[in-house]
Amino acid sequence: MAPSDLRLESVSGKAGLTSFIGLTRRIYAGDPSWVQPLTLERLDHLNQKKNPFLRAIDVRYWIAWRGSEPVGRISAQINRRHLERYRDATGHFGFLDAIDDPAVFAALLGAAEDWLRRQGMRRLAGPFNLSINDECGLLVEGFDTPPNLMMGHARPYYRERVEALGYTKLKDLLAYDFDVAAPWPPAARRLLDRLRRMPGVRIRPLDMRRYEEEIATVCRIFNDAWADNWWFIPFGEDEALYLAKSLKPLVNPGSFAIGELDGEPVAMTAALPNLNEAIRDLDGRLLPFGWARLLWRLKVKGLKTGRMPLMGVVRRLQGTPKGAALALGIIDAVKSHHAARGYERAELSWILEDNEAVKAVIHAVGAVPYKRYRIYGKALA
Repeated sequence: MAPSDLRLESVSGKAGLTSFIGLTRRIYAGDPSWVQPLTLERLDHLNQKKNPFLRAIDVRYWIAWRGSEPVGRISAQINRRHLERYRDATGHFGFLDAIDDPAVFAALLGAAEDWLRRQGMRRLAGPFNLSINDECGLLVEGFDTPPNLMMGHARPYYRERVEALGYTKLKDLLAYDFDVAAPWPPAARRLLDRLRRMPGVRIRPLDMRRYEEEIATVCRIFNDAWADNWWFIPFGEDEALYLAKSLKPLVNPGSFAIGELDGEPVAMTAALPNLNEAIRDLDGRLLPFGWARLLWRLKVKGLKTGRMPLMGVVRRLQGTPKGAALALGIIDAVKSHHAARGYERAELSWILEDNEAVKAVIHAVGAVPYKRYRIYGKALA
C-alpha cells in the first residue's frame, strides 16, 4: 500500500481503549515471550476516575491504521506532578508498539511530539506507561524470556526505529534474575550474621490486621528511600490506598518484609507473585473460563516465579553497615517465605543503572542482570 494509506486516529472511551489494549495481539503474534495483559485490568488501570496515579496526568492515545489494519499505537502525556517537581518542560510518551515499518514509527512519535509541543513542552521522554511508577523503559536486552509482573516487552527492532528518529538514551533500567532456592553466597551469610547481632533490629512480615496502615508505612519508607533517585515521583496517600486495594488479592503477610530499628520502620521490600505466569495462556481474556484458571493457579497450584518491585532503606541509613544489613535482612525474609512455597526464581526490578549502592546489595545476593530497559529523550524544536 502507498504511504498515504497510513493514518492516525485518536482514541478514547471504553471501546477505543479496548482496541488500543488489544492491538498488541497483532504486533506480537508469534512471539513466544509475549504475555497479553488482561483487558479488564488494563481498562481499570487506565481509568482516571479509578486510578489516582493518573489524576495528575493529561493523556492522549492514538492507533495507526494502514487501510483497514491497525499497525501501531502510542500515548502522549503530561505528568503535572513531574513538572511541579522538576520544572523541566518534559512531556512523556508511552505504549509504543508497532509493526516493523519506519513510516509507522515516524507517524506515531510525530503525533506525540506535535501534541506535546502544542502544550508547551520543550522535551519528550519515554516510554512511560503512564508514569515512572508504572511500566517504563523500552526493552533493549533480554527478549527471549517473558516480561514479569508490571514490566514491559518489545520487539528487537523497536530500538533501531526509535533511535533513527533522533531519540537518545537518558537512562537504563536493569532487571535481575534471582534464584530463590539457592543458598546465600558466603558474603551474604556474613552480613546476615552481623544483622542478627545488631541490637534493636527486627525484621517482620506485614500485619494484615492493619493492612492499609502497613501499606502506608511501606510507601512512606519508599518515598524517603527513593527521594534522591532520578525523576522520582512520591506516592500520595490516595495512591497508597489504591495500591493497597490493588495488591491485596496477591499478597499474604510474608509477601512483604519491614525492617525496624529501635521500633521504627526503616526498611521494606515486597515480593509479589508473577501474575504474568498465571495469565500467559489466557490471551488477555477472563471469560468464559479465564477466571477459574487464574484463581486455581494463584490459590491452589501456586506459581514458580515472582517479582520484587519495591525495596528501600531510609536515606539516613543508606551507605552504612546497618543499612546494608537491613537491606539484606528484608530480602532474606521474603526469599525464605517464597522458597518455602515452591518459588524457584524472582525478578528484582527495576534498578537504575547508576545506583551502585543497590546494585552492590543485589550482586551480594547472587542475582544477575538479564534484561535492560531504556528511557529515551528528544528535544522538541
